[in-house]
Amino acid sequence: MTAHKFSIPIKVRYSDLDAQWHVNHTRFLTYIEQARLEYLQHLGLFDGKSFLDLRVIIADVHISYIAPILLGQKVRVSTRTMKIGNKSITFEYILEDANSEKMLAKGEVICVTYNFRNQKTAPVPPEWRNKIAEFEGRSFE
Repeated sequence: MTAHKFSIPIKVRYSDLDAQWHVNHTRFLTYIEQARLEYLQHLGLFDGKSFLDLRVIIADVHISYIAPILLGQKVRVSTRTMKIGNKSITFEYILEDANSEKMLAKGEVICVTYNFRNQKTAPVPPEWRNKIAEFEGRSFE
């Protein structure tokens, strides 16, 4: 298991596959997105009721594909916060085989804190910084 404190299982579906019979590269981003959403919900930062209250928007994505994911493979996506800036949060992801713990991909997403109602960036809320720091066991000053 990775050093990440939060992970979710992913069920690989037939519709995730491409013509080569492995998970299409676009689905990796979907898996990461689901992990981020559940991470924020786990920390009580998003209740899942209105995306207008999500408070983050994607600014940058990097994914390194290490090994193919196959139909029926048990996959786990681990998530952690790497950095919190004034208006941004950097998340790191590890996709791995849930049985062997072999790394399948790794990713990084930079989110900008955003007010969807007035369509403007906003500072990272202090309660977000505090809850993330408490969960991750480190300071983000």
